[in-house]
Amino acid sequence: MDFPGGVFVSTDCHVNSSAPSLRLKAILMLIVANAFWGLSFPLNKAIVFMHERLLGGGGGWFVTAQTVWPRFVLAALAMGALNVRTLRTTTRAEWRQGAVLGLFSVVGLFFQIDGLRFTAASTSAFLTQFYAILIPVWLALRQRRNPGGLVWLSVALVLAGAAVLARLDWRSLRLGRGEAETLLSSVFFMGQILYLGQKRFSANRAVAVTWVMFLVEATAAVALALAVAPRSEDMLLPWRSPVWTGFTLTLTLFCTLSAFLLMNLWQPKLGPIEAGLIYCAEPLFASLMVLFLPAWFSTWGGFAYANETAGLNLLVGGGLITAANVLVQLKPPAVS
Repeated sequence: MDFPGGVFVSTDCHVNSSAPSLRLKAILMLIVANAFWGLSFPLNKAIVFMHERLLGGGGGWFVTAQTVWPRFVLAALAMGALNVRTLRTTTRAEWRQGAVLGLFSVVGLFFQIDGLRFTAASTSAFLTQFYAILIPVWLALRQRRNPGGLVWLSVALVLAGAAVLARLDWRSLRLGRGEAETLLSSVFFMGQILYLGQKRFSANRAVAVTWVMFLVEATAAVALALAVAPRSEDMLLPWRSPVWTGFTLTLTLFCTLSAFLLMNLWQPKLGPIEAGLIYCAEPLFASLMVLFLPAWFSTWGGFAYANETAGLNLLVGGGLITAANVLVQLKPPAVS
């Protein structure tokens, strides 16, 4: 069977000509993708804990690569098996778009997952949304056009929320490693969002592009893992654990295959500013899940990972970012 192919449209402007029902469906599908990615934050952190236990130590970048490569290798193999006819006809433009998207995504994931070793999953989820600020700033500078006061108000709310969540010390202007790496990852995710639906790729199919994207991510992650692995056999050591395998299969099915297909198929129906702010719903799902999932994961995996609590900084910072998303939906920006 083949997943449905998608027709990409330009993300250089809001798709005002789309039927209201199509736009609403696109928003709802991206919210579902956000829910899957929200699950990925506590799940990735649990997998990092599993690696530290199974490999006998922190492992640094090897733990990060070992968390990334299995999900994308499995996702690429699954898509290849289910979409043979589509992938046989992958065009040069689909290869190009998928390769660039894969590079943006995998570098962002490297920094995001490594940052998870040094900060809470909920904080990481919110700080990842820094691209909600970067996208309108980038477009305003490139196009020399003001996207409007409502967008800038939303940007200010996101910036304030991120500062609260990161517990930013304005006197020293210093961030911890986890927060800094997460903010850096957001720069690459911005590139992924902006590149996803450029006009020159309007005829590309979502399934073919996503498959190429997974191939690039898998290749890069495997290469990093091999380069930094203490021993080559450590690459396969976690597969002996049924719990780790279960975590990884869940991450692959929901947070990789399903989430990225939804993103690549439905995001181009909206403008980049609106889509970037819709993605700010992701940390809301993550913050809900970290209230109860860590204890379950730690029971299954035999490591210490306590549930998080909804502290004041999380409530205030998350509330500001949520308010930004609500405001922009009142009048979706049209940037041309």
